[in-house]
Amino acid sequence: MGKTADLTTVQKMTIDTLKKEGKTQKVIAKEVGCSQSSVSKHINREAKGRKRCGRKECTSKRDKRALERIVKQNRFKNVGEIHKEWTVAGVSASRSTTHRRMQDMGFSCRIPRVKPLLNKRQRQKRLAWAQDKMDWTAAEWSKVMFSDESKFCISFGNQGPRVLRKTGEAQNPRCLKSSVKFPQSVMVWGAMSSAAVGPLCFLRSRVNAAVYQEVLEHFMLPAADQLYGGDDFIFQHDLAAAHSAKSTSTWFKDHGIPLLDWPANSPDLNPIENLWGIVKRKMRDARPNNAEELKATIKATWALITPEECNRLVDSMPRRIAAAIQAKGAATKY
Repeated sequence: MGKTADLTTVQKMTIDTLKKEGKTQKVIAKEVGCSQSSVSKHINREAKGRKRCGRKECTSKRDKRALERIVKQNRFKNVGEIHKEWTVAGVSASRSTTHRRMQDMGFSCRIPRVKPLLNKRQRQKRLAWAQDKMDWTAAEWSKVMFSDESKFCISFGNQGPRVLRKTGEAQNPRCLKSSVKFPQSVMVWGAMSSAAVGPLCFLRSRVNAAVYQEVLEHFMLPAADQLYGGDDFIFQHDLAAAHSAKSTSTWFKDHGIPLLDWPANSPDLNPIENLWGIVKRKMRDARPNNAEELKATIKATWALITPEECNRLVDSMPRRIAAAIQAKGAATKY
């Protein structure tokens, strides 16, 4: 963005505010997200009292208010749908003008964040759980072994990497991205503490109580020895059917392993969810061709997780709990 004309109304207002606060043009450009020359030209234009040349806007303040109402009615409409509704309301404007006015208002197209849908009862239980754990110290959270399953696919994301090509090269084999209707995937079980991660388990079948207890026997117990030695620990897992089965509860009682009570539908409270995200981001540039290569990539990336990353994630538990209390049990950003 190198021209002053490219600045949106929101950016111009931000520049004026930061200038009044005494910020330098370099700092302003970094915070606004434009070039320093754009900031300089805008400040000079305002100082000299010169107005922007060109055609007068074809939309009034009333038209803009109508557009903002249309956008806020449904945030998931595309520009074409919004433009159609705006013109039906009696505004004469092109699609590109509609897009520019939306940008001037500060609306940008972004990938929506995903949060679990919680009913009233679940929110109440999450709030009660958070209030009960709000006084836990870092030392207490370090005794918790967090666990979870996650699915990894060969094709990561919907878009993947961009390709550099010229006009007419759309079908060039070197510019094509291979795709399959049902990409190969693997389901992985893992565990972590504030000190490190445990061994991974690749699940071959659907996880029922019997399969899950085998995972606990052959992977969770060795992970506990690796992470805690002979010290006591508390095991955490969510309320999946295999986890909450009576036979699974009996297994834990027989082995003398205490469980951390956990609220339903609360992945935002589990730091290992963020750890899966870190692993998948590190694998973003990997291009495994089959399930075996995918497993090898996951193992290699999992082995690169540092104790500092684990410690930072577990140390975030007090902040997660505070956020859940502030949200009155609703889902948080984690």
